[in-house]
Amino acid sequence: MTRKGFFNAFDDVWMLDGVRTPMVDYCGAFGHISPTDLGIKAGREALARAGVPAEHIGSVITGNMAPGDFDQFFLPRHIGLYCGVPQDVPAIMAQRICGTGFELFRQAGEQIQSGVCDVALVVGTENMTRNPIAAFDHRTGFKLGAPVGFKDYMWEALKDPAARVNMIQTAENLAKKYGITREEVDQFASDSFAKAVAAQQSGFHAGEIVPVVSEKFELAGYQSRGIKLQGKVTEVNADTHPRISPVEVLAKLRPVFEDGVQTGGNSSALVDAAAAAVVASGEYARAQGKQPLARVVAAAAVGVPPEIMGIGPAPAIRLLLERAGLTLDAIGRFEINEAQGAQTLAVGRELGLDLAKLNVNGGAIALGHPLACTGVRLTHTLARELRRSGQRYGISSACVGGGQGIALLIENPAAA
Repeated sequence: MTRKGFFNAFDDVWMLDGVRTPMVDYCGAFGHISPTDLGIKAGREALARAGVPAEHIGSVITGNMAPGDFDQFFLPRHIGLYCGVPQDVPAIMAQRICGTGFELFRQAGEQIQSGVCDVALVVGTENMTRNPIAAFDHRTGFKLGAPVGFKDYMWEALKDPAARVNMIQTAENLAKKYGITREEVDQFASDSFAKAVAAQQSGFHAGEIVPVVSEKFELAGYQSRGIKLQGKVTEVNADTHPRISPVEVLAKLRPVFEDGVQTGGNSSALVDAAAAAVVASGEYARAQGKQPLARVVAAAAVGVPPEIMGIGPAPAIRLLLERAGLTLDAIGRFEINEAQGAQTLAVGRELGLDLAKLNVNGGAIALGHPLACTGVRLTHTLARELRRSGQRYGISSACVGGGQGIALLIENPAAA
């Protein structure tokens, strides 16, 4: 019987290069920047680093979860246009919540393999700070004495009304199911911070970051757009959340739920950021004399019970390996989004994963989880880590609110 979910194999699809902005803490220097403009910044730099003229792009595939301004409907189109992509090239926005960035690669692979385009620009962008305070029930007016109804979009979006749980509760459910203790979760978080700080100090993270300054984006015949940093900051060139976080310090934090294992210190950080990559056919890469960063080998997506949505990467990775004809031991590095510490540990236990291969440059607990940006960031980081370590295969993956998992398999061409 075929395992449920779906699987895509790509014969000759490549990531030429990628980049991301720094990931900046919630209400920080990126606080008033439209996710569209963060996306434009990342998209322009990805094209520059890949050495691909914007006029060669045949498809723009973007992701953004929460509206950061009133023109979110136009985000994919504006990112493409202000990156210099020709007007006759269409743009689309995909949505798979925390799996959105991976979905962008999957759709790019499908489009390239089917001959829709030779080169695609993928951009995931998220400004968590600009999640709105919203109301959906006032179009017909306000009733006397009725609740006004304005709520925090970001907080409310964490609640799954079908299962009547929020995302942190799903991690608590996994902690109980797999016997994961608070001490284990805090240790995992402390290690994530330590690895991220080490990667920052060694310069590894700097190699995938484009510094961000206040600037304008011009488009002939149209309104200018741009970036304005907050406060007295003139440039942001590094992630702001990583810091040495000893277990003893993390252990003092109050759990979100009484007797629970999840705290603000061992869950993914709230940050604002964008990431982009250029994905192309092998024919295009060879014709242009490009040396791709990685081959996009395959993608898999599955559904899981909503109340334990965080386990999603485990069956997604199993399906990916099964259909690709590989074993877990063949994978040299894993990047699995650290939505919550207990959730990631549960995935590791379910798979029997060697944690020494996991998130070796730090994960979302230390760096942050800007929803639609995350999958692009993880996959680009993974490609760079495979190149640095000489490993051949890597898998990037995430759980998805509502009960899904998605995973990508990439290959280092230098180790093939």
